[in-house]
Amino acid sequence: MDSYRRDGLTFDVRDAGPDDGEPVVLLHGFPQDSSAWDRVAPALHQHGLRTLAPDQRGYSPMARPRGRGAYRLRETVEDVLALLDAAGLPSAHVVGHDWGGIVGWALGAWHPERVRTLTALSVPHPGAMARAMVTSDQALRSYYMGLFQLPLLPERLLLAGNGAAMRRMLEHGGLPEADVDRYVRRMQEPGALTSAINWYRALPWSGRDPVGTVRVPTLHVWSTGDAFLGRAATEDTARFVDAFYRLEVLEDVTHWIPELAAERTAELVTAHVRG
Repeated sequence: MDSYRRDGLTFDVRDAGPDDGEPVVLLHGFPQDSSAWDRVAPALHQHGLRTLAPDQRGYSPMARPRGRGAYRLRETVEDVLALLDAAGLPSAHVVGHDWGGIVGWALGAWHPERVRTLTALSVPHPGAMARAMVTSDQALRSYYMGLFQLPLLPERLLLAGNGAAMRRMLEHGGLPEADVDRYVRRMQEPGALTSAINWYRALPWSGRDPVGTVRVPTLHVWSTGDAFLGRAATEDTARFVDAFYRLEVLEDVTHWIPELAAERTAELVTAHVRG
């Protein structure tokens, strides 16, 4: 399959690997798209796994609804359930990075029957994140979330000068130039950046639905070079998982784990799925 529909929206999907392989859903974050997994997916295919990587709500050109309320967590979770239904899958392994990780945490808590295993890259459990906001330096690391609540200004700042500010942000994180170019071009599409930022603007709605305890086997991968997410929430995450839980720490890797540590990510995901 190369696309699926939900509530009048059409989502692009990269469906690859052996048809009879165990299915692994790969969920990207901000400001990425499904190409974030281009280095990870082939290694998973070599291990006999099938991957389904959607361009999520706001990133697929035909799935950019207006209004920040359309991007609350309940909606983004339902998008993934619709993907599983369209693919005829009662359940799948879920791997998420950044916002994709948050969707993964919610899936594992709200719909454990649809999640065989969960791998969350970078982002801790939302409950641990909330605690860390008041007990550590996490609020300072997350300053941009406040900026993103403003209307129009973030878009103007990030896209000014042919996306110079966004380009600097991604390059500073160590992303290869080809990845930077691809993500900046995608965010320059009509309505793309506003839709992507609306995931943050929908946080007041999403906060009304606590994620709660996750009851599926969980692997959490965090990197010491992550400027956005600190150690406090990472270390507190285990208390929100009532199942097998493992924390893997990648040394000297920045936030962009799928792009910068693809081989190690594929190894960890494969072992978690097989385990």
